[in-house]
Amino acid sequence: MFQPRLRLAGIAALLAITGCATPSGQAPAVPLKKPDLDRIAAQQQGRVPASFAAFLAQVAQDQPALRPLAERRQRGDTLSAEELQQTARLLGLHNRLLNQAAVIDATARMVALPTVRGTVPPHEDPQIIAFGQLVGRMAADFGLQYRNVDNRVFEVRLAGSGSEEFGILTHADVVPVVASEWVLEDGTKLDPFQLTRVGGLLYGRGSIDDKGSIATVLYAMKAVKESGLPLARTIRLMIDTTEETGGDAIRYYQQHTQLPQYNIVLDSRYPAVVAEKGTGALRASFTLAPVRPAAAGAANITALAGAASANAIPQTATARLQSAEPAALAARLQTAATAFVAANLAQGKFAIEVTPRADGVDLKVTGASAHGSRPEEGVNPLPRLALFLQGAGVPLVDNGYAQATRYIADLFGLDYLGNKMGLAYADSFMGPLTASPTLVRETAGKIEVTANVRMPRGNTPEALSAATQAKVRAWGAANGIAVEVAHTQGNWMARDPKGAWLATLLNIFGDTTGLPAAPVSTAGSTTAKQMPNAINFGPAMPGKKYTAHNANEFKEIADLDADIQMFTEMLVRIGNLQQMQ
Repeated sequence: MFQPRLRLAGIAALLAITGCATPSGQAPAVPLKKPDLDRIAAQQQGRVPASFAAFLAQVAQDQPALRPLAERRQRGDTLSAEELQQTARLLGLHNRLLNQAAVIDATARMVALPTVRGTVPPHEDPQIIAFGQLVGRMAADFGLQYRNVDNRVFEVRLAGSGSEEFGILTHADVVPVVASEWVLEDGTKLDPFQLTRVGGLLYGRGSIDDKGSIATVLYAMKAVKESGLPLARTIRLMIDTTEETGGDAIRYYQQHTQLPQYNIVLDSRYPAVVAEKGTGALRASFTLAPVRPAAAGAANITALAGAASANAIPQTATARLQSAEPAALAARLQTAATAFVAANLAQGKFAIEVTPRADGVDLKVTGASAHGSRPEEGVNPLPRLALFLQGAGVPLVDNGYAQATRYIADLFGLDYLGNKMGLAYADSFMGPLTASPTLVRETAGKIEVTANVRMPRGNTPEALSAATQAKVRAWGAANGIAVEVAHTQGNWMARDPKGAWLATLLNIFGDTTGLPAAPVSTAGSTTAKQMPNAINFGPAMPGKKYTAHNANEFKEIADLDADIQMFTEMLVRIGNLQQMQ
């Protein structure tokens, strides 16, 4: 079983890992770490020169220990691997101080393009095409090579001196939004496709997943090119356009282009991700038409809604009920709602809104959105709505909507670990199985409920799919409910990469942030699974809620600064390693 084993123990280990050597008789410089970087940043605020050479000379005036490095760089001497590491770190700091506003502006231009998959194929979508054109213009302005692979993948290259290259993978597409949910606690309404700065946060769909990373790495490539620092490997940035909806673009790309043998994906979390759960979709469908005569005084559910996409925990869930006695129904549900919320608040803050209508009632349950892979970070309103409808004491017309709410209540409830289906298990490194009902949609006279499933090591897609379907069918048979069920399940990935490239990423993260640096797993599923030797490096910081796929998705500016710093250093150091492994 894979367990993380890498630790960076001081400068001696670092030099051995990265193949660094110092000129004979020259004492190795101590690498700059977070306190040093913060001190230099404070000293340079308001006087950052445009060129890196001038910045390095200016910093050396304030930091005597850096003067020999600055002098060697000014003379054009060949730098040792250790000196190149130090220089790369300072280049990252320069890029962060100089280009933060430019990176934010580029992110805003990308967020303004609603690259949500629609009715036309993504490679024909005007928004995707416009995104490629935007990247192409930036690449041309930065002196980088650009290639559009049939509007499936957008490529940007920074050429190195050798024949090897390494890949950087991101994605331009984003998940759908429910615009009405983009409201801050103070009532401020946000446009999901307009980057909005509020304090230290940048709100907008794609701000953290993945457009902020695209803008950042483009400016990192620009900084490396303009610095004149050597690169032994070519850097190939690949921008996928269908990551959120199945990854058909990257598969097309694989058929038309040889992939780099080593790849870093900017679509998950720090310090470095070496294992991912498999993503699955469990779909249960129910016929909408009533199947039994309605009981006296029964309410008829005529609409039901959850998330805008299967891979997001919804912010709100809604239902519409019709009744011959709407006022009595509203009063009864309002009383029941007060009791239900009070009884269940211990498992997460949520609210139920009962709105009378001329012919019935609208129900709205508000919870807290989250990425579908991290249900523990949200409060899912959909199962709470289902449990409320089943337990409010109001008889329901036995149609597909009522059956769907019963299915959600019986087989999920407030548990997202598979316990109610008897399928719960966990891996010691990758964590537990999760299964959360998210998306509800009407199609071909049926109501379909999709649960987002994340499978860790310890099972196979085939076995899990067979088990979930058997559980749902057995539930349907036991309750006299005709249910159609299907479960598509992706596999987990667990890698144990050894050697310089993983150690380098961990060193960059640890020294830049001051946080512990060891390999981690993620419940998310990225295109790292489709790439050879792929590791995820950011952009989500440890200990913070990952706001991708959330209503009010945001990127912290402080974390963006760290990305700018680390991505820039990463390009130089990975681009010059003697060996990747």
